[in-house]
Amino acid sequence: MNLTLKVWRQKNDKTKGQFVTIEAKGIADDMSFLEMLDIVNDDLTRKGEDPIYFDHDCREGICGMCSLVINGRPHGPKQGTTTCQLHMRSFHDGQTIVIEPWRAAAFPVLKDLAVDRTAFDRIQQAGGYVNVNTGGVPDANTIAIPKRIADEAFESATCIGCGACVAACKNASAMLFVSAKVSQFALLPQGQTERYERAQAMVDQMDEEGFGNCTNTGACEAECPVGIKLTNIARLNREYLTAKVFREEDIHG
Repeated sequence: MNLTLKVWRQKNDKTKGQFVTIEAKGIADDMSFLEMLDIVNDDLTRKGEDPIYFDHDCREGICGMCSLVINGRPHGPKQGTTTCQLHMRSFHDGQTIVIEPWRAAAFPVLKDLAVDRTAFDRIQQAGGYVNVNTGGVPDANTIAIPKRIADEAFESATCIGCGACVAACKNASAMLFVSAKVSQFALLPQGQTERYERAQAMVDQMDEEGFGNCTNTGACEAECPVGIKLTNIARLNREYLTAKVFREEDIHG
């Protein structure tokens, strides 16, 4: 395939960026989207031009690094698919593809398509941990947890922290990400010690980072590559409200 790419080029978060048209020629339909960018970068390098900067790591849909908005959709046109797992057979010969970074004040552009997502790290550091000593590795059936609860906790824990929810939200809200990280602890016995202060600390950090408010449009769930559900946001709201209304000793006393 021969494709026309309109790629966002920007030196850093202090400079203005713009779309630049780049031709991608001889692209095989079994290539991944990132492999296509590798081919384009090889061509740019041979010409003595600056290659396109973009994030990637595992290229297996696990790490969440491949943060690209493709034709207006985070991670591209396929639902439940990360950019690195998106293949060029999803496009057609002669097509124009617009590629840009996540758009959020809390995700400043580092260069071109790469953004700084350390805001997510600071949110997790604010409360995404368990202090209780859980001892050694127990047998699977040592702590009796209903399967429905265990499944919900596991599904929440599958969040890869890619930021697609932020990029999809008109308010650049991080509520789906934060709620998933809160839920994976709040649902299990080991996470009860800091349950309510965790919700408050992580939400407060989210607000401090400059993410927008959630207005329940559902775009985050629709574009999440691993299918994190909106019900997590409802749980986070309950956890946060409880933490604000009651003190810890009143809740557990």
